[in-house]
Amino acid sequence: MTTKDPQAPGLAALAGLIADETRAACLLALLDGRAWTAGELARHAGVAASTLSEHLGKLVAGGLLTEERQGRHRYVRLAGPRVAQLVEDLAAQVTPAAARRPHTLRESSAGSAMARGRTCYDHLAGRLGIAVTDALTARGLLQQETGFALTDAGLEWFGSVGIGLERGGRRPLARACLDWTERRPHLAGVAGAALCRHALDTGWCVRIGTERAVKVTPSGERALSELLGMTEGALR
Repeated sequence: MTTKDPQAPGLAALAGLIADETRAACLLALLDGRAWTAGELARHAGVAASTLSEHLGKLVAGGLLTEERQGRHRYVRLAGPRVAQLVEDLAAQVTPAAARRPHTLRESSAGSAMARGRTCYDHLAGRLGIAVTDALTARGLLQQETGFALTDAGLEWFGSVGIGLERGGRRPLARACLDWTERRPHLAGVAGAALCRHALDTGWCVRIGTERAVKVTPSGERALSELLGMTEGALR
């Protein structure tokens, strides 16, 4: 008699939740870290609002999304960093050849912008995220030999820039997140989230379009050049 692993039903249920193109599209869209209305997600996924509502119900019940209501609007967001990590890690397993090719110039432009720079839930990704990670490493602020970790100099650097690090929780201070376009790890964890939040709050980076794409502003180019020695070419 074979004893079934007690985790098998839960794993199968989780896989079933993600194994739907509409639900997958919603999870990927919510990697921008913001709350979306059901209507916004329905338009993004290209389905009717009634259809999307059913899918959202399953994702909320399965613990992948949380929801809140404000008046007539229903907002949903990813349930937390661990869900975001799961979605991003799975997306990274999709090879470029297997990804759907863009059918329009608009889709192609949006894809190029996402590859240049984007948010991965709450940290920077794409070529921008990789460039920042490389700059931190080159200056001895981040080490990658045995997994990502901030050095003592790195901790001092974050403090000197005015970027607070909320330590003591379950989330790691620094974590490697495999970038699905660059196929290399970028900085995630508490430090990655704090750096991204600081970049957006100070105007170093701004969001562009309705996707997760971000770009570096002129003031951001100056700041990152002074603080991390990053060149203009690496930031565009």
